[in-house]
Amino acid sequence: MTITGTTRIAQIIGHPIRQVRAPDLLNAELVRHGTDAVLVPIDIPPEAVAGFVSLQRAWANSPGFIVTVPHKRAVAALCDRLSPRAARLGAVNIVVRGADGTLAGDHLDGLGCVAAARRHGFDPQGKAALIVGTGGAGSAIADAFAEAGIARLVLRDLDTARVAWVAEALRASFPALRIEADPGDLSGFDLVVNATPVGMGGPGGKYPGLPIPDGAIATLRPGTHVVDVVTDPRVTPFLEAAKARGCTVQTGGDMVAAQIAEFGAQFGLF
Repeated sequence: MTITGTTRIAQIIGHPIRQVRAPDLLNAELVRHGTDAVLVPIDIPPEAVAGFVSLQRAWANSPGFIVTVPHKRAVAALCDRLSPRAARLGAVNIVVRGADGTLAGDHLDGLGCVAAARRHGFDPQGKAALIVGTGGAGSAIADAFAEAGIARLVLRDLDTARVAWVAEALRASFPALRIEADPGDLSGFDLVVNATPVGMGGPGGKYPGLPIPDGAIATLRPGTHVVDVVTDPRVTPFLEAAKARGCTVQTGGDMVAAQIAEFGAQFGLF
């Protein structure tokens, strides 16, 4: 891949950024399509996000940027317009820059997670799900699985106010969905999702440990579909523990891979 004065430069912002897989995956697709464009990772601390978004409006050879943790809600508040899905969630993971510098936000995390689950043979219709983490990724995943037909949903987060907000938003859009607060043990779930950064970087990383206590993981039944949004390491300690219980597992990389075609299409790159 050669970068020249005609190359369109998309970005992915986050903090930290080293764990992201989107540049490898999207850039490979750009090469395959012969597109004169590149996706570059940029590590932006929270206090610099507003400045980056302001710069983006004047960045004439940028089609836009992808947003990862922890910036999804902050960036949503800075967009000129949001898709109905992003507006419902109050978060974005992609921002498309218009020719006039206006910024349109959307949220594809949930759609990518559901698509990846279907590729693993999981059918959400009528199933019971536990989602741990209700931030930008977790709320989007909950929204997408609700739309895909999940019948029972339990949301867990240390931020109980955020859980209440997400639950209220989902009840308004999906009135038939049963939303509960107490999971009990995990034997009653067909789907369990870690949508927190816990496990990122492995045991020595910034977020060590497991998103669910060992004792609860021991109650997973074989065949449960277990998902982790963390992309580094590829197979997290949580997924290793689920595999040991006979569960099917879905990595954060699986979710990213399922989104790549949509990212490229929204940026107008292929």
